[in-house]
Amino acid sequence: MIASLIRRFGDIDVAEEAVQEAFVVATQRWPKDGVPPNPGGWITTTARNRAIDRLRREASRHDRHVQALALSEPDDLTEPDREMHDDRLRLIFTCCHPALAPEAQIALTLRLLGGLEAPYIARAFLVSEATMAKRLVRAKRKIRDAKIPYRVPSSAELADRLRPVLAVIYLIFNEGYTATEGDALIREDLCTEAVRLGRVLAELMPDEPEVLGLLALLLLIEARHDARTRSDGTMILLPDQDRTRWDRALIDEGQALVRRCLQRNRPGPYQIQAAINAVHRDAATAADTDWGQVLALYDQLLFFAPTPIVALNRAVAVAEVHGPALALAAIDDLALDDYHLLHATRADLLTRVGRRDDARRAYDRAYELTTNAAERRFLAAKRDAL
Repeated sequence: MIASLIRRFGDIDVAEEAVQEAFVVATQRWPKDGVPPNPGGWITTTARNRAIDRLRREASRHDRHVQALALSEPDDLTEPDREMHDDRLRLIFTCCHPALAPEAQIALTLRLLGGLEAPYIARAFLVSEATMAKRLVRAKRKIRDAKIPYRVPSSAELADRLRPVLAVIYLIFNEGYTATEGDALIREDLCTEAVRLGRVLAELMPDEPEVLGLLALLLLIEARHDARTRSDGTMILLPDQDRTRWDRALIDEGQALVRRCLQRNRPGPYQIQAAINAVHRDAATAADTDWGQVLALYDQLLFFAPTPIVALNRAVAVAEVHGPALALAAIDDLALDDYHLLHATRADLLTRVGRRDDARRAYDRAYELTTNAAERRFLAAKRDAL
């Protein structure tokens, strides 16, 4: 809905505030009057009217011009979903315009498309909430003042805009896969939206291997959805999951995309991550996993993306191939002290080498850094088991 209003009014702040006001009105009226037959259309129309009211109050020439354009567009409340889907893709490319700094591109899209608040985005970028809030304000102002067009770019422009777009879709999925906070481990709405956007992008750029690689990666991970938690919401790690509950159709589709990527022989980080996940999906049991192949793929991924996160994930494969002691040595110097999964991984490795006191402290540190209730319960149980 925000994306739809940005197309009409050309102002992100106006669109955000109008939609927020419309939802407030809905919480006041719907309990008394009942939910309307088309809730999405009701919200959209109410938000549009609120935006027009705001522009009338501000009453500048520019605002009256924008208001006139908005009023000239008829509402399509019978089938709004298709237009809104297109608006989401247009909004991603608007936020990922090269005139914006890369960090601002990703942060703004996470805010508008992923629905993430500034504190969560700040945590992902390891900056303060105030710093992130200022970046978001500057990015929105730049889009407005520079009149950055609200559209999917032409074919000639797509390649230059692709990298941050892929990163944004991936990060939206990650937030859905393991929510930053809350009682539930998974935010299904974000996972579903990221997969949908990945499919739309693959339709737009079917010959781009990294686009196919990202879609394959999302599908192969999403295939594990039903096996990741117990009925009480308890988290289940990959080795302990019931693989009969994995979605075979998503796995087949993802693996077919991985094969298409291999045929193009233009490897990139998303394709390699998809290949790693394909190896896991090939194994009938955790014990059947070809860890040597997984480690070789992580070595290749580290070449394309030499980041501490990749090094940490690679250490899991190192532990399976060469033992936990070597894996511990591989992660000791990683600059990830505020990342809970570093300490959770250390705790597991320390347990395996018999350093139980150190493992307890590592679990405590991971627990302190985690704000998702499901993850906290899991970490506390692992710590208490020691």
